Amino acid sequence: MKTKAAVVVEAGKPIEIEELDLIAPGPGQVLIKYLFAGLCHSDVHISHGDLAARLPMVLGHEGAGVIEEVGPGVTRVAPGDHVVCSFIPSCGTCHWCSTGQQPLCDMGATILEGYLPDGRFPMTGARGDYGTMCMLGTFSQYGTISEASVVKIDDSLPLDKAVLVGCGVPTGWGAAVNAAQVRPGDTVIVAGIGGIGINSVQGARAAGAKNLIAVDPLANKRAAALEFGATDAFATMAEAAEFARADTNGNGADQVLLTAGIVTEELINEAFDAAGKGSTIVIVGLNKLDESNLHVPSAIMTLWKKTIKGTNFGDCNPMTDIPRLLGMYQRGQLKLNELVTNTYTLEQVNEGYDDLLAGKNLRGVIVHEH
Repeated sequence: MKTKAAVVVEAGKPIEIEELDLIAPGPGQVLIKYLFAGLCHSDVHISHGDLAARLPMVLGHEGAGVIEEVGPGVTRVAPGDHVVCSFIPSCGTCHWCSTGQQPLCDMGATILEGYLPDGRFPMTGARGDYGTMCMLGTFSQYGTISEASVVKIDDSLPLDKAVLVGCGVPTGWGAAVNAAQVRPGDTVIVAGIGGIGINSVQGARAAGAKNLIAVDPLANKRAAALEFGATDAFATMAEAAEFARADTNGNGADQVLLTAGIVTEELINEAFDAAGKGSTIVIVGLNKLDESNLHVPSAIMTLWKKTIKGTNFGDCNPMTDIPRLLGMYQRGQLKLNELVTNTYTLEQVNEGYDDLLAGKNLRGVIVHEH
C-alpha cells in the first residue's frame, strides 16, 4: 500500500514529504494506522546528523493509532486495538528483558538502521529502501512494525494525549522516579525544561521533592515548570546551585537531572558542582555518539560519594509503565493535556521542529490526515 511520510534524505537538510510503498506485515508484525505523532528532540538529532543513522529514514518515534492488520503469530494485539508505540521495543525474552532492563532490549539494536527484526526494510521509494526511526517511523500515515513495539491501551483514552507516553513522558518521569530515585524531602535540580524535563518535574514532584528547582534560559519554560510542580525556577545552573546550597546547609542538590536537548561538558560540570554529598546526577539528554563530554574530578566523586549515571527511557518497562502512566492521567495525577502546545499537519513538520528549537513548545503533535 501507499503511505505519505516525512523523510530525512540528508543530514542538515530540511525534512521532505514523500509517498512511499509499505510492505505487508510478516510474522510477528502489525500494520498500524498512525493518527498522532509527537515531535521529539531525538528526531532532530537524526535530521541534524548528531546521531549517525542510515538514510533515507522516515522520522518519528512517538506514535499512537489503531491496528489495521496483524501478521502470523501476533498475540499482543488484534485489528481495531488502540495502541501507543514504544520507541524501544520489548521482546520479553532477551537477557535484558528477562532481567527487568527492558530499555536495553536486544531488539533495539537496529533503531538507527530502521529495518525490522526479520531484516526487511518497511518502506521503499524513489531512493530505494527506507528505514524507519526506532523501527516505527510515526511521521507516516501507516507503518508496518513489530508487535514488540506496541502497547494496547484502553479505547476510552484520547490518542492525541496518550501518544506522549511513548517516549517523552516515561523518559522524563522515570529519570526522576527510577533513575534518580527521588525521595520525599529531597532537593532536585532539573536542567532543561522541554518535553523530557517537564516530565522529570512531574516525576520529582510526585516522588515528594521538597525543593524542585527548574533551570532553563527561556522565561516561558520556567513558567511552565512552575505550573507543573517546580517550587523554584532559574535561568542558570549557577543560580540554581546557589539556591540549593542555601537551603541545605551548604550541601547542594540530592539529584540533578540533565534533560537539555544537547548535554555539553559545561552542563555536566555545572551539575557536578551543584550536586552535594551522596548525590546522583542523571544524564538524560544526548550528544553526538563520539563526543567525549564527561570529565570530572574523580577524587571528589569518590570522597563525596557522587554518582553519575545514564538512563534510557527513564528505566521504564514500556509494557507496564505506559499503562501505569495513562492510568495516573485518567485519575488526574499526571498532566498530559497541558503538555501539548501546538499541533501540526505532516506537511508542517519542519515548522514544528523550528518551533521546538526556538523553545516555543513543550510538545508539538502531528495530526495525521487520512
